[in-house]
Amino acid sequence: MRANIEHQEKETGLDKLKWLVVLALFIIVVWGNFYFAEPNAIYQANTIVRVVVVGILAVLALILAATTSKGKQILVFAQESRQELRKVVWPTRRETIQTTLLIAMVTLVSSLFLWGLDNITIRIISFLTLY
Repeated sequence: MRANIEHQEKETGLDKLKWLVVLALFIIVVWGNFYFAEPNAIYQANTIVRVVVVGILAVLALILAATTSKGKQILVFAQESRQELRKVVWPTRRETIQTTLLIAMVTLVSSLFLWGLDNITIRIISFLTLY
C-alpha cells in the first residue's frame, strides 16, 4: 500500500517515450527470434547468438521499464512483497506430511461414504422401478 501512496507521480512525456521504446524492443525481440529461427531465413543466425541477443534486448527493455514511474512502483511493490514473504511461518516437514495424510484420509472416507450412498440410492430406485 505504501508504494501507491508514496509514488503518486504523473506519467511524464519522457516516461511515455520510454514505454514506447520498451514496447519497440520487445517487438524486435519477438520478431527477431521468430524470423531468425526459420530455416529459410536469409541470414540464419546461430542459436547461441540469437539467444544472447534476445536476452540482452530483453534485459535492456526491463531496465528501461524500471526507470519509469510505474516501473519504480513495481520495484517498490516487489521489495515490500519480499519483506512480507520473509514474515511467513512455513510449516515443518512433519506438519506438512501430517496435514497431507489427514486430507488423504478425509478424502478416502468421504468418497467411500458417497459411493455407499450412491449404491443405496441405485438399489432403491431399481427396486421401485421394477415393480
